Amino acid sequence: GEALAAVRIQSKSWDFKGHHIGYEEAVLLNSDDNALHDDDDNGTINSHASIRNDDDFASNGPVLLLNGFGVGSFHQHRLFPHLARGVTPAVQELEGSFKDKDSSSSSSSSSSGTDIIIYQQLVTAGLTGERKVYGIDYLGQGRSWPRDCNDGNSDSEKGLIYSIDTWADQIIAFIEEIILNNDFKNSGDESKKIHLIGNSVGGHLSVLLASKRPDLIESICLLNATPVWGLNLFGWSGHLPPPLIPRIIGRYLFDRIRDLGTIEKYLDAAYANRGAFDDTLIQQIRDCTEGKGGHAAFASILYAPPATFPLAPDGSQGFYKNLEMLKCDVMLIFGKEDPWCTPAIAKKMFQSLSSRGSSAVHRYVELDNVGHCPNHESPTAVGCIANRWMASKDRSQQQLSLWNDQNTRDKWIVDEPWGTVVAKEVNVQDASLTRMEKIIASLDKK
Repeated sequence: GEALAAVRIQSKSWDFKGHHIGYEEAVLLNSDDNALHDDDDNGTINSHASIRNDDDFASNGPVLLLNGFGVGSFHQHRLFPHLARGVTPAVQELEGSFKDKDSSSSSSSSSSGTDIIIYQQLVTAGLTGERKVYGIDYLGQGRSWPRDCNDGNSDSEKGLIYSIDTWADQIIAFIEEIILNNDFKNSGDESKKIHLIGNSVGGHLSVLLASKRPDLIESICLLNATPVWGLNLFGWSGHLPPPLIPRIIGRYLFDRIRDLGTIEKYLDAAYANRGAFDDTLIQQIRDCTEGKGGHAAFASILYAPPATFPLAPDGSQGFYKNLEMLKCDVMLIFGKEDPWCTPAIAKKMFQSLSSRGSSAVHRYVELDNVGHCPNHESPTAVGCIANRWMASKDRSQQQLSLWNDQNTRDKWIVDEPWGTVVAKEVNVQDASLTRMEKIIASLDKK
């Protein structure tokens, strides 16, 4: 498989409007160091670790990973090392020279030891890049909670709503206060933009952020993004504390979905390969629910409204309309076996992006034998594609191959430990919806 960079994942914390926010940074280590995970919430680094110079990150702009619902940034740990190694345009230009000139020109290729050899040669030549990778937990999930939670009744919780707009405000503040200060403080680059990679609701949030703050976002990569979020149930605004009936409903449902058996059944539906998740992930998800604010948070999420997207010139609003208005480049990477965000949903997003009048690039890769969480089920494929995508100035299909083998632009076979993944780029002409897909896609009118 692809050669992985040795990284330390540093656990850190940050204050957002008085609330404790947990986030992580992936720090690339020298080749003679071991990959470590630092659980110190202050983010201190062990003295024996040799860290590369942060100035090297300038050529590979930072990326922020946005999670799906109910997990923390631990769900991104498989992807961190693939992204942290980065790739420079020089690597992309010279990769071909490291290839065996007599290699087969068959229609598909398997990721093998060849990639490791190539990467080692690139390291020797000093051509590999480094990228700062961030993961963050949304307020009310993972390690991010109001201080002194008390089932929605504490002073720190009163008036709070766990809506996607709240999460958008949190992420914007995080980008401005943490990422831009860390990665651009000594840079002459005036653009100061980052990349976003979002899975599920994280993809929905990525579109919202790119719509609201295009000055901050260079590109977005949507991994089985959900086109809808926010039930906006009748009877309560979602602002804490919850009234009696929403509190009862939230507590009843929350206690059932956080049952270990229920979590396992959900993951079994979400993943195409049972071997791609284990009891550790199940317990990590359960651990996210053990605090004193979980029941109230879940009730608030149930009743919170959808995202407040910017209005289009014709006065319309919503997820798909804002896809049509995005100014940044957009990459869709969708697991084909997702039972919820199906290929029909991906094709509808691709069609919306294709209707843009701007020169921004949009591309779509479908991953066979992958479900709802490509970041966790196929980190090798996602990492390679995302790295090449983010490192390129011209991301058009004519200029950028999304995987290493130039002889197999249409298809790439990747061996993950739990199964073989086939990555295939979908062209606009191949993204037309069948009659059944139109019915499925029409269920979402946003």
